[in-house]
Amino acid sequence: MRVPIQGGRGIGYRLRSGFDLPPLMFSIEETEAIVLALALLERTGDVALKKSVRRVSQKIAAAVSPPLRQVLVANTLHAWGTVAQTPSGIDRAVVRAAIRDERKMEIGYCDEHGRRTERTIRPIGLIYYSETANIVARCELRQDLRHFRSDRVENAVQMEAYFKGKGDELRRQWISSWTDSRGMRD
Repeated sequence: MRVPIQGGRGIGYRLRSGFDLPPLMFSIEETEAIVLALALLERTGDVALKKSVRRVSQKIAAAVSPPLRQVLVANTLHAWGTVAQTPSGIDRAVVRAAIRDERKMEIGYCDEHGRRTERTIRPIGLIYYSETANIVARCELRQDLRHFRSDRVENAVQMEAYFKGKGDELRRQWISSWTDSRGMRD
């Protein structure tokens, strides 16, 4: 869609007269899908995502037609079950930023047997479950892709080291190994 914008730096921008952006339109089923997805996100224990869920809900409610707005506020769809606890040793928003920036992290990790290790990781994804979230990362100690439960991370810091341009390839390797291990190849 070509949008005719007029203006310039220092004076502001506006749409050319006679042009309107189309409104955000969803069917009732699409609106219900959004409501349920937002309710599920709110239960992840991720503080930053929970705040974002509220802002997204408000923006969508302001943009949709009154009948669809009613679907958003009717409370007919619910995500049930235990709300995941917010992990104390790591901020998942920091992990998401490291994933976006392809920035390495140093973590203190405690495995299921209580063994503590220091790891340098290249985070490439987060998998949210009802009880926790796993960080998908290339572990430099093990020289392999690993999953780290975020509730077992005792401390975490972003490093000044990056793995720019390698995130997509690492995600392809991870997806390939995951589908291979489940016999899901074509």
